[in-house]
Amino acid sequence: QVQLVESGGGLVQAGGSLRLSCAASGSIFGVRTMGWYRQAPGKQRELVAIINSINNESSTNYADSVKGRFTISRDNAKNTVYLQMNSLKPEDTAVYYCKGILFVSNYWGQYWGQGTQVTVSS
Repeated sequence: QVQLVESGGGLVQAGGSLRLSCAASGSIFGVRTMGWYRQAPGKQRELVAIINSINNESSTNYADSVKGRFTISRDNAKNTVYLQMNSLKPEDTAVYYCKGILFVSNYWGQYWGQGTQVTVSS
């Protein structure tokens, strides 16, 4: 059984920083994409940042609202993805979800974590 477990959320003042982690575990034979999404109350879930690995080369993509403030990275050996969030704003308040495109049981599938709350106070 594959699990994605997020950690690192919490309460921080505006201008502060947090680092989220997401560890994927289970019978995983490949990782194509890992990323972070967020959902604020009353809003749709939106992409924050993703990191792709194809042929041992990585590429990243960010939402315009977080460019220059957030950095996504991954540790392939640990199947773990990180999101360093700096200069946080109240509008960054949301539940942050980790998502992975993983090769499990001979299929590429989409897997989600349970989410971690990030609250930024003004």
